[in-house]
Amino acid sequence: MKIKMILLVAVLALAFIAATVPARGNNEMEKKEPGSEQAMPAAQAAAVPPPGVEPDKYVKPAAEELREKLNRDQYMVTQANGTEPPFRNEYWDNHEEGIYVDIVSGEPLFSSTDKYDSGTGWPSFDRPLEPGNVIDVKDTSYGMVRIEVRSLFADSHLGHVFNDGPQPTGLRYCINSASLRFIPVDDLEKEGYGRYLELFGGNK
Repeated sequence: MKIKMILLVAVLALAFIAATVPARGNNEMEKKEPGSEQAMPAAQAAAVPPPGVEPDKYVKPAAEELREKLNRDQYMVTQANGTEPPFRNEYWDNHEEGIYVDIVSGEPLFSSTDKYDSGTGWPSFDRPLEPGNVIDVKDTSYGMVRIEVRSLFADSHLGHVFNDGPQPTGLRYCINSASLRFIPVDDLEKEGYGRYLELFGGNK
C-alpha cells in the first residue's frame, strides 16, 4: 500500500513539473523580446545619414516644446500638414546664398544653389541638398494624388514634389517657407554647417 502511494505521489510530481516548466520558459522568452515602443520608425531605421551628419543631433522636440518654439504658421504647416499662402511667405523670393534646414530639427534639406523661380509663389528647388533627409509620401488628400515630402528626423510636412521642374532633374520641390530656416553662407560655420561651405566656393 505504501509503495502504491509513493508511486502515485511521484507520478503526480512529474506531471506537475512537465506542465509548469514549458510555461516558465515562454515567460522568459517574452521578457527578452524588445517592446515595440522602442523600435525606430522604418524610414529612419533604413536611412543612411549623409557623411558628417550626426543622427542624434536632429531630434524632434516634445509636443509642448514645439508649441512654444514654433509660431502659428510654422506649427500649422509642419505639424498639421498645412499650406501657407503663395507670394506671402518668407523665402519665395529669397536670393541669398546659403542652405535651408528643417525649422523643427535643423536637419539640412535644401540649398540656394538648387533654388529657382518657379512662378508659383513658394520656394522651389530642383533637388534636395541631402536626399536622405527628404522622404516621399503618397498624398491622396483633396481628391488628388500627389507626392508629399517630409523631413526624415523631425517628420515635418515640407510640401510636395512635382515632375515639372527644370532639367536635369525635371523635379520641382514646392516647399513651404514656414517649414524652413535659412542659414546664410557667412553663418554656416558658426551654426555647425561648415561642411557645406564648399558649395559656395569654400571658406567665406
